[in-house]
Amino acid sequence: MRDGRGQPPPYAERVLDVVERIPRGKVMSYGDVAEYLGEGGPRQVGRVMSLWGGAVPWWRVIHADGTPAAGLEAECVARWREEGTPHRGTRADMRAARWDGRDRP
Repeated sequence: MRDGRGQPPPYAERVLDVVERIPRGKVMSYGDVAEYLGEGGPRQVGRVMSLWGGAVPWWRVIHADGTPAAGLEAECVARWREEGTPHRGTRADMRAARWDGRDRP
């Protein structure tokens, strides 16, 4: 159990496993995660993150335009600063910070 909402279904477990592997200082968009898995889409990944993402580095999964989930901007940016994630204001620099699942910084 990750955050008290019961056992995540298999798809959610796969999403959470990918999120746990995103290196410090890197991000993936919701769509990147779905593409990496080869299943689902950004909305499905977002749903998984909203229900079970509290125990994984959720601040590393963001919108394709580099913005965090609504209402989580301040905490997200604080964590980016701690990790050295390239960003400008409340938007991650997707060119510099995006992780493709292969390279390890």
